[in-house]
Formats: sequence, C-alpha cells, structure tokens
Amino acid sequence: MTSSHTDCHFCLQSLRGRKYALREENAYCVPCYDSLYANPCEECKQPIECNSKDLAYKGRHWHEGCFRCAKCSRSLVEKPFAAKDEVLLCTECYSDEYSSKCFHCQKTIMPGSRKMEFKGSSWHESCFVCQYCRQPLGTKPLITKDNENYCVPCFEKQFAHHCYACKKVITSGGVTYDDQPWHKECFVCAVCKTQLSSQRFISKDEYPYCVDCFSKFCAKKCAACKKPITALGGAKYISFEERQWHGECFTCSKCSVSLVGQEFLTQQGDILCHKCGSAS
Repeated sequence: MTSSHTDCHFCLQSLRGRKYALREENAYCVPCYDSLYANPCEECKQPIECNSKDLAYKGRHWHEGCFRCAKCSRSLVEKPFAAKDEVLLCTECYSDEYSSKCFHCQKTIMPGSRKMEFKGSSWHESCFVCQYCRQPLGTKPLITKDNENYCVPCFEKQFAHHCYACKKVITSGGVTYDDQPWHKECFVCAVCKTQLSSQRFISKDEYPYCVDCFSKFCAKKCAACKKPITALGGAKYISFEERQWHGECFTCSKCSVSLVGQEFLTQQGDILCHKCGSAS
C-alpha cells in the first residue's frame, strides 16, 4: 500500500491537523521521524528532534543549546571555534591551552591566523621581519645573528666581511691573513694557486706562497749548501756581504767549526775561523 502525505509513511496514522516531517518525499509524523532518523546529540546523548535545530560538525551533531565550549561553556553558535582531540573550544580557550606564543611579541598566535616557524620557534607573520629593514621575511633566505633575523642583503650590508681577493661577501668560514679576511678558496699561493688555508705558507711582499713555490722562486740560496733558506718555523740564518747561510752551514771552510756568534775572517771568498785565518 502506498501512503500519501495525508498519512505517516511509517505508522500509517493520519497526519491531518498534525505536524509532520518529509524525508525522501515521504511524510512522517513527528514521533516516527524522531525515532527513525533523529541524530543523537554529542553532548547530552538525547535525540535531536525534528523541531529542534541540528548543528553538525565533521559528522557529529549537537542541539543548539548543547553546542558549547568544553572549557568555559560559552555558546559556539555562529562563533569561531577550534577542535582539539575531538573537543570543541572557543578561540580564547584554545589559545590559552594550545596556541603558540610569538617569539617576537610574546602574544598568542590565534587559531586560523598564519604563523611562521623557524628554528623551533613561532612568529606572527607580521612579526617575522628583517631586524634592519623591517620587511617581511616570509620564506626568503635569511641569516640569524644574536637571536635576530636579517634578510641576506641587510646582513651583508651591516655585518659581512668582503674577501680581500675577490671583494665578494664571506658568508661563512673564511681566513684572516695580514689583518684581512679571505675566502678559503681565495687564499692561495701567489704562484701555483694551491689553497693555503690548511697548510704552512710563507709571505713575501704581502703575498702568500706555499713552501715549495717560495723555495723555488723567492728564497735566498745558502752560500754553502746552495739550498733555499726559507726561515720556516723560525729557523735562523746568517747574512754577510750579500751572502746568506743556514745557521748549521755557517762554518769554517777549513776546519768546519761553527762560526755562529764567533769572530771570523774572510779569505778569497772563504769564511774562516780566527785560528785557521791567522795560520794562513
């Protein structure tokens, strides 16, 4: 038997003069509709009758009077709210319980507002700015100094050193030589261009040289052994009449006794101790 809208689709009782509800074009008396289709309220667990307002959120339902903040009990009807672990909270209570504090202004970052996160801290988007030019940093590259953030151009302008060789900014690391900053890759031997930042070097006329190049091209030659005199590591050498000797090579040409700190004589280019020179 097919019922019309004059009878309840479920109990077949007449609907004349009675309130009824429609569902899928079928009419139901209020008791039948509530027993068959009313959603249980998430708060009070009672059915939300067809003559009551049904407020739904993510598949859950509430009476209008039951739709309240779980902490302060204020109504959330037509108010902003947030959910945490399926519990509904007004924005104020949610902020007190769960919201981050801005690293810059220390005020709460309200739910729904955009926040920036960097090195484990949070900022309001409007607070996450370059300390110098005050422009928003957003997702642009930045550099941190003394807990303050700077855009790269401002940091370079305010703090960065410029390489003595290439004149470009040194963003990290670097080498100091002759009171000047250098990129590691720019601090090289003046002759062979080998990087010197991790090896011994010798300077001459304000230029650095690796030990090999200095020995080949710059070092004076010992008048005795003919090997370069580099003075590396503080080694002593003796100079006399435009000739130089290693300390250990400055000996008498006849008896080989050391002449370092001793009187000596010269004879036809030879260096002689006082005893050998007097006997000649």
